[in-house]
Amino acid sequence: MNIWPELEVPRTQRPLPKLKLAYTSGNADLEVHSDQFKLYVCGITPYDATHLGHAATYLTFDLINRYLELTGTSVNFVENITDVDDPLFERAKRDNQSWAQLGESQVALFTSDMTALRILPPANYVAVTEAMDSIIFAIENLVDKRFTYELAGNIYFRIEPFLDELSISIDEALKIFAERGGDPKLPGKENALDPILWVGNKDGEPGWDSKMGFGRPGWHIECSVIALENLIGKDYLNSKSRLTHGIDLQGGGSDLIFPHHFMSAAIAKALCGFDFARGYLHAGMVGLDGEKMSKSKGNLVLISELLKSGYDPMVIRHALLSQGYAEDRMWHLETLLKSQERVVKLRSALARIEVAPTDKVIDSVAEHIANNLDSSSALEVLDQWALDTENGAIGGSVGELSRFIDAALGLAL
Repeated sequence: MNIWPELEVPRTQRPLPKLKLAYTSGNADLEVHSDQFKLYVCGITPYDATHLGHAATYLTFDLINRYLELTGTSVNFVENITDVDDPLFERAKRDNQSWAQLGESQVALFTSDMTALRILPPANYVAVTEAMDSIIFAIENLVDKRFTYELAGNIYFRIEPFLDELSISIDEALKIFAERGGDPKLPGKENALDPILWVGNKDGEPGWDSKMGFGRPGWHIECSVIALENLIGKDYLNSKSRLTHGIDLQGGGSDLIFPHHFMSAAIAKALCGFDFARGYLHAGMVGLDGEKMSKSKGNLVLISELLKSGYDPMVIRHALLSQGYAEDRMWHLETLLKSQERVVKLRSALARIEVAPTDKVIDSVAEHIANNLDSSSALEVLDQWALDTENGAIGGSVGELSRFIDAALGLAL
């Protein structure tokens, strides 16, 4: 799959603090014990344009990617595209459009938005349709290992052996499962939480041949396979003797904690015998003016529409960085307008020949980012530096600070 243009993050000789993250779960130790830090982030289902919630999530992991690269760690970053899924088929049918063409158009729009926001592209950007042979092979392997059963023409995964690792109550899990694509009330299931692995063909949907019949994969298996194959290698099924976990970090929005990331991890463990990821980290949801942002409410703020309205992409990025990544947060027009003012002042300071001292500013920005991606505090440090410069302080290196802001925060000012 084509990805957006690469951006170079220059490594620095300046000693920087170790990145510390408040993981949702797992091992938060970011010491790298291999040649690469293996990062997997769940991508879009391409049936609609990129909204602020998407952008906030991908910006979170962009900060991690940038900081690790900046400090000399090689990051192998993989992201998927769920271009085979119910929402895509439903919208294509509604709009009398080919599901493949709809997916291609929305992926193109997404990559355009990511380019504008200076999000570093993944090393591998993998669509489900591109990985179909591998996904089918993995499902057939699970069938052979008796982790599955057939019901009403579909193949389900037996989740029971992995429920000890569930971090929420069964009642809560059942509620969320029903809200996010599961079918807990389907008669005949061995366990109400069993996720679907293979969907028998229906209603003229696309399908692929397999030992399970003609059909398509369910949602969760795709990420297990794409992550393992691209971050470990095609022989991942034979890696149990040398690995305790598959990847270093699994990321996405907090709406993916359950069921998606729990199910993907369980499926990966069934396939390989080891833990899927050492750690999990999630970005909070973004609401609008006090309400949940959703397609059903018609209140999505689209990145492409903000750009068409003339907003500078660096102002949009600054506005997203001005809020903490982990907690659910609200977006207001005032958030964007305030960042517009702050970016103008920062650019004005960076345009000067004589500027306030920058060494401690760079160190302070790095310390805030290393402290669980505290970009909000990092931006406040830059505000103060701009004010000091405006008030006549001198002795800094504008070029060094500008390059660091670009490398660490992705703000090309």
